[in-house]
Amino acid sequence: MPIDASTQLVTLLGHPVKHSLSPRLHNTAFEAQGVNAVYVATPVRPAAIEAAVEGLRALQFLGANVTTPHKEAVQAGLDAVTERAAAVGAVNTIVREEQPDGTARLRGDNTDIEGFLAPLADRTSNTLDGSPMLVFGAGGAARAVVYGLLTHYRPERLTIVARRSKQAEGLAADFADYDTQDALRVSSFEEATRSVRTSRLVVNATPLGMAPDRRGQTPWPAPADFGPDHVVYDLVYTPEETRLLREATAHGATPIGGIDMLVEQAAAAYRQWTGRDMPRETVYNALRAPHN
Repeated sequence: MPIDASTQLVTLLGHPVKHSLSPRLHNTAFEAQGVNAVYVATPVRPAAIEAAVEGLRALQFLGANVTTPHKEAVQAGLDAVTERAAAVGAVNTIVREEQPDGTARLRGDNTDIEGFLAPLADRTSNTLDGSPMLVFGAGGAARAVVYGLLTHYRPERLTIVARRSKQAEGLAADFADYDTQDALRVSSFEEATRSVRTSRLVVNATPLGMAPDRRGQTPWPAPADFGPDHVVYDLVYTPEETRLLREATAHGATPIGGIDMLVEQAAAAYRQWTGRDMPRETVYNALRAPHN
């Protein structure tokens, strides 16, 4: 679709952003459905995030995505945030809402939660309800994962495994109000063997395995601890099959890759911007095609 005076803009606010797949993903969807919009990635240094948000409002952007390091700081410039974004303490999607008086209201949401949960529902048919679970990592991605698991699956045990114990303990404390089963536990990697073996779901919410710098790394270098009863979910999406998934699959586990979460969180944002369901098959094909 040609760019003209009616073309609406969507952007990604982050630093850095040059390796992001979001422009390819969303522009493929816009083109496939004839939506007159363009998605660009804009590097924004932390000191400029407030000005960037005001720019969205002034230039009447359709919306935006937010990535590292701005997911927390961006909230100060928004008019409202959804309940789930407030609970996680992070915004990854901004939607411009036109008001009757002609002004624009900026609402922040966190579609990472929806994006994380959708592949689980597709692959497990709700067989995870109440099961013991484990999450590697205690950063921003882990916060969305823990919130989603506590509110949707009510696990009997949810172990947070992290190298920084204070960060993991802080995460557990932040979500205590959502932990109706008294499920949250904190563990070091050195003490997590039994929890890994007995968890029905294991999630990697660390960057271990991400190309190019951490390709070939894994949060759990003991794949024999996995078996047919495990669902192993790696949020890393580059490469599509990480070492963790490859080794867990070889021992009979059910794998879920990060590309599924990437597409689903994008689809949730796309729906809020356009009112349409993202053409997922077309998007998957575009992401997997060779790209220079």
